Amino acid sequence: MSAQVSGNEKSLKGVFQKYAVFGRPGQTKDITSKNFSKMMKECDIMDKKVNQTEIDIIFQRAKASPKLKVLTYEKFLTSLKMIAKSKYGTDEEENFGKIKNQIRSSSGPSTAGTTSTSTTGKVDHFTDVTKYTGQHRERFEKDGTGKGKAGREYLVEESGYVTGYKGKDSFDGKE
Repeated sequence: MSAQVSGNEKSLKGVFQKYAVFGRPGQTKDITSKNFSKMMKECDIMDKKVNQTEIDIIFQRAKASPKLKVLTYEKFLTSLKMIAKSKYGTDEEENFGKIKNQIRSSSGPSTAGTTSTSTTGKVDHFTDVTKYTGQHRERFEKDGTGKGKAGREYLVEESGYVTGYKGKDSFDGKE
């Protein structure tokens, strides 16, 4: 790749970075196999010729070493050429350009189908400790704060008195 990057390459690199950082804050220099597959799926590159298995094989071939778990941007471009060859039969510049244009048209990773935080209040009773019963109630103070280890484990009291004895500490030490 040349030292100067064209505007089209910048937008391709921008999409690459959006997918690279997805689920990995701050990691924009390389992309994982999971995010690479997500990109190919969301950019409609997958079809009968280029399926999930083919994408995984291309990812493995594009990364230089079996020890590596990610693709750099340069290796990413190499993988796109491999995809162009699988999809169109040749890795000519025209076919390579089609793949790059499909990726450029992406707005970044989608979070469709994921669970969002509920704002309806239908789940508030799960976190309201005043409604807890049985052994779970014992883990919290009356004000709702947790008891910590005392609420999770049975701590043995080594005072010498039987559990539940009401007159504890009432012995005045008469001799």
